[in-house]
Amino acid sequence: MAQKKSSHRTAEEKAATAAKREARRARTERARAQAEERRKKAKRKEQLTRYGLIVGVLVLVVGGYFLFTNLGSDKPDTPPAGASDDYGLVVGEADAPKSIVIYEDFLCPFCGQLEQTVGDQLDEQVEAGEVNVEYRPLPFLSRISDYSPEAANAFAVVLDESGPEVAKAFHDLLFDNQPSESGPFPDEDQLVEWAVEAGAEEDAVRPGIEDMTFEGWVDAAGDAASDAGIDSTPTVLIDGERVEGETLAEIAEAMVGPTG
Repeated sequence: MAQKKSSHRTAEEKAATAAKREARRARTERARAQAEERRKKAKRKEQLTRYGLIVGVLVLVVGGYFLFTNLGSDKPDTPPAGASDDYGLVVGEADAPKSIVIYEDFLCPFCGQLEQTVGDQLDEQVEAGEVNVEYRPLPFLSRISDYSPEAANAFAVVLDESGPEVAKAFHDLLFDNQPSESGPFPDEDQLVEWAVEAGAEEDAVRPGIEDMTFEGWVDAAGDAASDAGIDSTPTVLIDGERVEGETLAEIAEAMVGPTG
């Protein structure tokens, strides 16, 4: 009897031990599952935090960019001598029967193409008293290169120091030597060299070109154009009406007639 009782207890003990092991395994699995869930939650939280920081930095960068561009130059917008009240250079007789305004950027390739297409004919028509033209340079492509505002500033410096005739010749040289939007871009020395070629005195124009003397005026020109609804270059007005050609050829024909 004693042996049977002992054997029975041993079976019960084995069953209890097995049950305890199963319970431990179950607790271990639950603990592992809970730990894994905590780990996943922590990782998600870390990712969200990192994402939030990245977004915050991007917002700061973008916000800073717009803040910077909205602030513009801290220099005064004093116009160069000889400039129009609308930030341009007017050539031709004031009472000419036809009036043309050209919003342009010295880095804009389409502006360069338009100038090469109509430039000579416009000059002839201006000389004949048939039209007056106002060239309004803008820094619209400053997002691509500083050459855009630098060339516009150089144009203003030449106008201020050397007068409308030399400024017009400088304007033409800038387009004759227009760089690609991908560069390389002319430096200050090159701008001075072209100004001298146009007829300016180096000592008169170099300081203003190097110091960006008319940077404030150039920025103000861009703001005024935007306020007027000008959102691209070239934009052409004829007798106050915007030319809505689909191609440069159509715009050119509206400006000077058939171009051959």
